[in-house]
Amino acid sequence: MNLKKVLILVILPFTLIGQQLQEASPGSVAISPERLKRVDDLLASSVEKGWLPGGVFLVARKGKIIFHKSVGNRDAQTPYQKDDIFRIASMTKAITVTAIMQLFEQGKLGLDDPIHWYLPAYKEMTILDSFDTSDSSFTTKPATKPITIRHLLTHTSGITYGDFNPGKIMAVYGSHDMLGVGLFHPTWDNEEFINRLAKVPLVFDPGEKFLYGLSMDVLGRIVETISDASLSDYFRQNIFEKIGMEDTYFYLPKQKHDRLVPLFSATKEGLVIAEDDALSGVLNYPKAKDKGLYAGGGGLSSTALDYAKFIQTLLNGGKYHGNQILSPQTIDVIRADQLIALNREGKGISQTPGISFGLGFLVFTEDATGVTVKSPGTYEWGGYFNTKYFIDPEQELIFVGMTQVLPFAHEHFWEKLYTVIYGTLED
Repeated sequence: MNLKKVLILVILPFTLIGQQLQEASPGSVAISPERLKRVDDLLASSVEKGWLPGGVFLVARKGKIIFHKSVGNRDAQTPYQKDDIFRIASMTKAITVTAIMQLFEQGKLGLDDPIHWYLPAYKEMTILDSFDTSDSSFTTKPATKPITIRHLLTHTSGITYGDFNPGKIMAVYGSHDMLGVGLFHPTWDNEEFINRLAKVPLVFDPGEKFLYGLSMDVLGRIVETISDASLSDYFRQNIFEKIGMEDTYFYLPKQKHDRLVPLFSATKEGLVIAEDDALSGVLNYPKAKDKGLYAGGGGLSSTALDYAKFIQTLLNGGKYHGNQILSPQTIDVIRADQLIALNREGKGISQTPGISFGLGFLVFTEDATGVTVKSPGTYEWGGYFNTKYFIDPEQELIFVGMTQVLPFAHEHFWEKLYTVIYGTLED
């Protein structure tokens, strides 16, 4: 490969697609129109089989939207609409990472700074030591090192979700009133939430292993302390307004309440709309009164198009709508493998070669070739209520899938969908 061609490959993602998303014909970006019909077929059959009620799905290549459709019904009589609003849960994390990295670019924090520089409550952390199953009593010991910004970004902080770790961890988090807090709380604000979390013992010394959890919520509070703005205001002023995200909120305006789709539950009888108390009474948290708790790890709701604008911005090297919200170099840091050593030790996110974690994103490295249809360098994540996205810089391809099913028993649906999407590429 000659030098000229190498240079073209390097600069294409950040030059030719630095524009706003626009609808275009599939053939204009080397997508087969005939093969693209397979996406329609898979979505329709998945709804017919009762795997999912439906939802909204978007695919764009080289800045051109070539698939943006709704499928199925959000209730017995109402079809999904392309501008429906979905609880995106952990897809919030990517936006919190972007906020943190903006402050990093401005020299207001360092990735290896101890977080107690910004949150004094985290200066003297403890680690869970012994646990008595007979009465759920436990002892702690001092942590040997401080939590850093990087630990939070890579989920190696020792902070987790109590809800998803039955046994001693759930019991300890429950004893600190820290169950069911990753989306919303009826009375706490962010300061109280994160200060309370600081009192929960860590599961292990920071940096010791990967364990998914409330780390991004702590980062959200750090954004607030450094910027002197609420996380909601910071997102709106520095991200949403910059790139034209008009339907993304922690708490929805009343005039948009009717666009929030219901959550479906999978039962033996099939999919049914979940009752309002399905998540400890907070199922409709996006419609709740704003008390100042903005969960940086899971609190946002959004549309497929809004989120596509956000991930297209990352694909563009941080630029969209004429505004540069991150530099290309910073995005390279975000999607670089951060867990090489931990993965080798069996303490990272995966022992499958090529599957690792960057700063807030699952990443696929060169070793993932053959493991997935996605290109090396692709980064992605999803949300608790069954939403997904990925960003493939090599193919200049983005995807957003929005549905709301919990629990979801057909994870293979997503892999089938990705395979069909990649099968449409003609170059």
